[in-house]
Amino acid sequence: MDVSGGSGQPRSGNDEPAERPTDPTTGSTDPARPGRPAPREPGAGRPEPESGRETGGGTRPEPESGHGTDDSTRPEARTGGPGDAPRGGADEHRSLAHSKMAKGAPPQPRPKEPGGGLLMGRPFGVPVYVAPSWFLVAALITWVFGGQLDRVLPELGAARYLVSLFFAVAFYASVLVHELAHTVAALRFRLPVRRIQLQFFGGVSEIEKEAETPGREFVLAFVGPLLSLVLAGLFYLAMKPVEPATVPGVLLAGLMVSNLIVAVFNLLPGLPLDGGRMLRAVVWKITGRPMSGTVAAAWVGRALAVCVLIGLPLLNQSGGFGGDGQDVSGMDTVTDALLAAILAAIIWTGAGNSLRMARLREHLPELRARTLTRRAVPVEGDTPLSEALRRANAAGARALVVVDADGTPLSLVREAAIVGVPEHRRPWVAVSGLAQDLTDGMRVSAELAGEDLLDALRATPATEYLVVEETGEIYGVLSAADVERAFVRAMARPS
Repeated sequence: MDVSGGSGQPRSGNDEPAERPTDPTTGSTDPARPGRPAPREPGAGRPEPESGRETGGGTRPEPESGHGTDDSTRPEARTGGPGDAPRGGADEHRSLAHSKMAKGAPPQPRPKEPGGGLLMGRPFGVPVYVAPSWFLVAALITWVFGGQLDRVLPELGAARYLVSLFFAVAFYASVLVHELAHTVAALRFRLPVRRIQLQFFGGVSEIEKEAETPGREFVLAFVGPLLSLVLAGLFYLAMKPVEPATVPGVLLAGLMVSNLIVAVFNLLPGLPLDGGRMLRAVVWKITGRPMSGTVAAAWVGRALAVCVLIGLPLLNQSGGFGGDGQDVSGMDTVTDALLAAILAAIIWTGAGNSLRMARLREHLPELRARTLTRRAVPVEGDTPLSEALRRANAAGARALVVVDADGTPLSLVREAAIVGVPEHRRPWVAVSGLAQDLTDGMRVSAELAGEDLLDALRATPATEYLVVEETGEIYGVLSAADVERAFVRAMARPS
């Protein structure tokens, strides 16, 4: 399985951005909206794209213009910038020329890698984690396979559990090869892979971007089951010179069968399995719309979940897996039903996640830094807060940028800090004391949109960002709260 997606989801909320100039001096909690909570302090939770979009066989989204009005010597920000409130608008796919920063800014370090269990290594530079749930499944495999060994090789005694543990580790090594196939294909198509995680009932490869074409989507999904089939064939060939009733013979037979099951199961045509991604690619190719492919494959996945829930216990009881249906005990029936319920829940949940993430991706281009930016006025650091707010009100602006004598932006005045200053003290408080110094990550290009915009905000958590043109000219100030509200509005609209 693999998860593909790169777009996470901002913190939920239902605040609406202001639709007209408001007085930043208001005593409300949020200067942008009286009575609304103030934006979070820098370092608080940021928008995160799920994500990732659940796809394929088992597997993770989210400016400043204005000018001074006091005298001709004051530096002026661009007057052709956005208005006083964030505006929505349609957009095309993001421009690759403006990813994560303004032109000329140094590259930003990626956010700290998420965990996910015990780090086992970094093949191809991708971290591989073993989730805590793996140890539970490994113990279950050891117990079940040990019981089978007792019937085939009773002379092993208690040592059969050691052999069974080796089988569990070897089986998950095969699963890792399956996931590495997805990873190598993704890297070949220049799609970043966040991590590989071995967990309950298999593994996931978290691919952060979506394949650009249905052909690449098909290949990306197919390589995993293909490698599992190759491994099954190799184990079959290795069995030929080995005596069947020996430890190596039993282990090779078990690994051959288990890899064959993994390949066949993942080829079933429903999301989130690899076969579902392949079906999605086919429908995408026919209709020309990736969303249509996702909807079709997700609903097939839900139907598949129902079939697993009902059919797996019935098939096992009827001897469809090679056993004697008449010897099935009550405990076996409960075990089969529990296993079927777990598998069905995994498939059903994955299909639903795939639909949600596809919808998220469809709306991501609507998030544009240029249309969400607030008008800003530049002020020097020793300007009293009351005077700075008067200039902002006169210009219809809702943000303040602290600049030096040459007009170079130095810091941003935080909305939360303004609210914390009583009105009678504002003539005596300089704006420099309320400002947050600008870091490279807090300067974003006005051309950023969609996933690139969310990636930029995630890389450097803050409440406000300076938005600049390619030339370095100030365009405005982007509030993270405005991005979150725009995201929630976009997700609320039907696809």
